[in-house]
Amino acid sequence: MVRPRYLLDTNVLSEPVRREPDAAVVEKLREHGGELATASVVWHELAFGVRLLRPSRKRSAIERYLDEVVSAALPILPYDAAAAEWHAEQRARLSNGGLTPSFADGQIAAVAAVHDLILVTNNVQDFERYPELRVERWHRAST
Repeated sequence: MVRPRYLLDTNVLSEPVRREPDAAVVEKLREHGGELATASVVWHELAFGVRLLRPSRKRSAIERYLDEVVSAALPILPYDAAAAEWHAEQRARLSNGGLTPSFADGQIAAVAAVHDLILVTNNVQDFERYPELRVERWHRAST
């Protein structure tokens, strides 16, 4: 089994179910199939988002995608004690510098960092304050 190399953020995992998905992201997802993982925090964001939708064909399609593709194929890594420690350290560093990054983004960054994974996101700027974190953007166009 191939060890995960990339941790996918919410905006990357949700790309295939968009009305017009970014072809570059879809291709990278295919190319790196067995090297992908996500974080429990991302899973929460996806599950919460779909539950906000009214019952519809769109909601059913997204639920099927989450169940049959995402949870069936990707390891969902926990925000555990090691991630919480890393996050606390980084949050204190940023807070002492007068910055208040998104709590959820800090959790996602922490899971990527403690597992030594490259975080893939379309929101690179949200993670620039974590200098030791490796981040990639697979989207061609800004969304």
